[in-house]
Amino acid sequence: MATHLLKEQPYRWTFIIGFVVFLNLHRIILFNWLHLRITIAVTESLVHNVLLFLAVAAITQMQAYYRPVNRRYVNVAILTTVVSLIWLAAVYCLLKAFFGDEAVYAQWLSDTLPIRFALGWMLITGTGFISFFMYEMEETRQALARKEAAEKLSKEAELYKLRQQLQPHFLFNSLNSINALVSIRPEEARQMIQKLSDFLRGTLKKEDQLWIPLKEELVYLELYLDIEKVRFRHRLTTTVNIAEDISNMQIPPMLLQPIVENAIKFGLYDTTEAINIAIEAWRENDVLIVSVSNPFDPSLQQQPYQGTGFGLNSINRRLYLLFARQDLLETKINDHTFTTIIKVPQLHDKNSSDR
Repeated sequence: MATHLLKEQPYRWTFIIGFVVFLNLHRIILFNWLHLRITIAVTESLVHNVLLFLAVAAITQMQAYYRPVNRRYVNVAILTTVVSLIWLAAVYCLLKAFFGDEAVYAQWLSDTLPIRFALGWMLITGTGFISFFMYEMEETRQALARKEAAEKLSKEAELYKLRQQLQPHFLFNSLNSINALVSIRPEEARQMIQKLSDFLRGTLKKEDQLWIPLKEELVYLELYLDIEKVRFRHRLTTTVNIAEDISNMQIPPMLLQPIVENAIKFGLYDTTEAINIAIEAWRENDVLIVSVSNPFDPSLQQQPYQGTGFGLNSINRRLYLLFARQDLLETKINDHTFTTIIKVPQLHDKNSSDR
């Protein structure tokens, strides 16, 4: 443990050792000035300060292994006082054993015990409280780091779960459509199976990515639209208006597909007319904005405002988990057009290649 602490906090230990060396030199010079023999001066200094250093090191190590929970400050003061008394007793016994026959020095040693104790106690207690607070701060930092890591894992798990839930949701609809086409339009059913296979293969490639360029998301979206166009044939057309300079802006994968699926659902399901889904994207400062619009007939749909279903609810949740904001998805009705708008702030430190 001491080696571990020495490696982690070399500057603190360098300071302590340097301070002890300074004390030794200071005491040797002082005792020499008081006309004590050099042997007494050196021994006195070494015994006093080396034991003081060991006491300081001991109290620091104690804080690493044990810190009181109840009445913490009182218990730390009691602990440092006990260590100070042990240190003083050791100093007195050793110096008495070395120079007990020196009457003048022995008397001087006894007379200076209160001062020695006061100075030693202040240094040991000060070190004890400093170590106590340092270890407390380190434990708090580690606890916060563990909490942040746990929250990050939880968020990533929920994001992963939301993304995984989208695949069965879309897959069931596609399989039902293929089942309906097999008997009446087998060639189109075969095409739809092939496109569905390509779509799911692309999904697996993006499994571990949190961000992809917008142009990749649009390729992914085109595969989905190809499947739906096989399903609805001439009734479904799309218009995509994306500026070239935003094609590399980042977006979470599979974010647009549920929005377009929602537009198809509430644009086509309750009508036999052909519709056009309009997809637009533009940039406002460092925010990517994407809108998806579909025709909307309020006379055919009973609850248009509640028609977001699982898809848009999942998008709203994903955006909140990523940005901690509730204002990044909105829906509105203008005349007979239902529009979904999402906003994706661009984080300059995200990297789609390794996240």
